[in-house]
Amino acid sequence: MTSTRYALFATLISDGLKVTDGVLAVDGDRIIFAGNKDDFAARPDAADYEVRELASGATIIPGLVDLHNHGALGADFSAPDHSSITDALEFLHRSGTTTLLASLVTAEPRSMLEAAELLAEFAESGAIAGIHAEGPFLSEARCGAQDPRFLQSPDPDFVTELVAASRGQLRTMTYAPELEGSEELIEQLVSHGVIPSLGHTNASAEVTADSLRYAREELRSAGVDGFTERPTVTHLFNGMPPLHHREPGPVAACLEEAANRNAFVELISDGVHLSPDTVRMVYRLVGADNVLLVSDSMAATGLADGEYSLGPQQVNVIDAQARLASDNSLAGGTSTLLQILQQAVAAGVPLVQAVSSATSVPASLIGLADEVGSLHYGFAADALVLDEDLQLVQTIRKGEFL
Repeated sequence: MTSTRYALFATLISDGLKVTDGVLAVDGDRIIFAGNKDDFAARPDAADYEVRELASGATIIPGLVDLHNHGALGADFSAPDHSSITDALEFLHRSGTTTLLASLVTAEPRSMLEAAELLAEFAESGAIAGIHAEGPFLSEARCGAQDPRFLQSPDPDFVTELVAASRGQLRTMTYAPELEGSEELIEQLVSHGVIPSLGHTNASAEVTADSLRYAREELRSAGVDGFTERPTVTHLFNGMPPLHHREPGPVAACLEEAANRNAFVELISDGVHLSPDTVRMVYRLVGADNVLLVSDSMAATGLADGEYSLGPQQVNVIDAQARLASDNSLAGGTSTLLQILQQAVAAGVPLVQAVSSATSVPASLIGLADEVGSLHYGFAADALVLDEDLQLVQTIRKGEFL
């Protein structure tokens, strides 16, 4: 950690706002000032900060927050190895994802528990912000890259074991609402401070809407300290039946509930999982404050095409598209969250909106609204310097230039 005081002059984007003549000032691992250049110059201690020059046209945004990430650089968070996870997290941090949840896929129960135990160590050290369990309580009809051999109906005993193995670091869990016991699952998750995330489902629109509203009410009643009072939707459109005008299904219900501020929807705007037109449409329908941009990245992220694993499944990556070797289903993404953000902007989403969906909105979801995801006094000094083409110039995490 550096103890150097420094100031960066650039356009600032945070919380849906843009300051074109801005300054970000850092002392140690904390932001001391983020705002207008003239206001900074009026501070009595302004001269104490080393000015670090940036190229003309630079933009500074908060460090990105990824709530759905299965690995990178050859590391699979569902089959973790300590050294490979360390390398993957260093890569993800350098690539702009300064805060993330490590996602597990459905696997043999013992494997999921062992992975959670190891990932809990990284959460306790601050390298990750917690764990996301994508399964095992998912629809076999919409399992995608989840191994159907290990899918099951909600099992309270397994949830108890997973929460214990995670040592309080389980933050979100994906579930299919049509499965028997899903309401009891929601109650159990909320009681442990875990956000329910609806996904990998073949449910009707009615069942989907009812479940999201139920989760919303449970979260609101529980009042989990610092956490959101809304459930999420795991990668909207993916792992669901397509929208149909006579059978609207879960997609329509999720869009409506997000527009009504009863849920957040994840979008993988990598140009593979979703059409750019779809991404732009969702933003216009539900608003940026209800969208979570996620990478769903897997082990191949940061590496070349080849053969990789995603939990117990084998994955072939060709032209940067990850697909199951068994049936060619999409099997996660190979983009970093910054690339996801860039693709959203290319799709027509305003930059300030895309930034919010990848920073302050996800930070608020996992109880970090006062720590990361925004450029504010007292927050962790996590920030990205981008050039005029939104390419990464520099990542700063806890005040350090990575």
